[in-house]
Amino acid sequence: MKIAIIGAGFTGLAASLKLLKAGHKVTIFERDSLPGGLALGFNNPEWKWSLEKHYHHWFTNDDKILNLAKKIKFDVAIKRPKTSVYVDGNFYKLDSPSDVLKFPKLTLLERLRMGLTIALLKYNPFWKPLEQYKASVILPKIMGKKSYKTLWEPLLIKKFGPFINDISLAWFWARITKRTPFLAYPKGGFLKFANAATSTILKRGGKVLFNTEVKKITIQKNKKIKIGQSIFDKVIVTLPSYLFVQITPQLPNNYKKKLLSFKGLGAINLLLRLKKPFFQDNTYWLNICDLNYPLTAIVEHTNFMEKKYYNNEHLVYLGNYLPHNHPFMQMKKEDLLKKYDPLLTKINKKYKSNIIETHLFSVPFAQPIIPINYSKIIPAFKTPLKNVYLANIQQVYPWDRGTNYAVELGEKVAEVILKS
Repeated sequence: MKIAIIGAGFTGLAASLKLLKAGHKVTIFERDSLPGGLALGFNNPEWKWSLEKHYHHWFTNDDKILNLAKKIKFDVAIKRPKTSVYVDGNFYKLDSPSDVLKFPKLTLLERLRMGLTIALLKYNPFWKPLEQYKASVILPKIMGKKSYKTLWEPLLIKKFGPFINDISLAWFWARITKRTPFLAYPKGGFLKFANAATSTILKRGGKVLFNTEVKKITIQKNKKIKIGQSIFDKVIVTLPSYLFVQITPQLPNNYKKKLLSFKGLGAINLLLRLKKPFFQDNTYWLNICDLNYPLTAIVEHTNFMEKKYYNNEHLVYLGNYLPHNHPFMQMKKEDLLKKYDPLLTKINKKYKSNIIETHLFSVPFAQPIIPINYSKIIPAFKTPLKNVYLANIQQVYPWDRGTNYAVELGEKVAEVILKS
């Protein structure tokens, strides 16, 4: 079969590899000049490694993408960086059971109760019964109000904003279940990894058309699919649903309405390139559990991967999840930095004098909103259009978004096509 894949993110790359291995002809269309999707990286001439526009890493149990790395013989670095929380003006390391038991903002009984709740969720293999409950309702009941108010509610508010009371407990379960103390990262960066996957696709006879935006998919009378001047037997679309709807005018209106009813948030990252470290305690990831500051997380990438790969610069992400129409999403990087400055200055008074350069990156859709009983409404791979398949971030469930699940999604949709 001749199969088209729209999008060279990790879903599209993984689907391509599986379909090529089965002997099919595959063409990938990508409007960007590089592969990677939401994990897209960029190069600086002075750096040895590329860097992602939006912070990324893998957990050591992310089997799908780690297996992909093995298949294409790509080296992976594994380290245990430091994760902390910012509460009431102080840092607290919080990335192990012992850290939870030492957390001074809660009584011993409160710590034990919270720790037990996290343990029960982490080692519970049954997520399905949890999806009928809202995280904001159940968590304070089982872990205690103070624990929830101190740590988890601020994080959920910063993650989901106005949708905090819509989020399923199954989503929270997935976040807790997947976390590992050691993290993994592709040596050279995600861009190098995506390029290696692309090279494998090309070696196996696939085609990858960069700088090629698909503006319309047309189903012909013989059920063949026309994209530009090319004809295909089947097509996989990995774009966000709102873009999929735009390029497929033949979709039924009721199906379009369903797809567009799913909610999501955008992501915005302001990257600081510094001459000196931002954190003084080697923290990699700092969750901001303080609603007075408009930041979700501060991630010092070079406290995870060594600065020598980045010309000895210290690279710091200032991350937020926001609605696509939020004022921050329209700001220039200088104005956004001013919004973040009160917290940054409180943590490191001299950070401004160390700035080499700043970069601002944003995407309108990066985080799906997962309501209760999502398994009952999740879109299927098969769409109402014959031979047109949808595989995007809204179908990663019960897990959260990430390149590991993008690979899993690509392999799953490829398997559906192979069985058909």
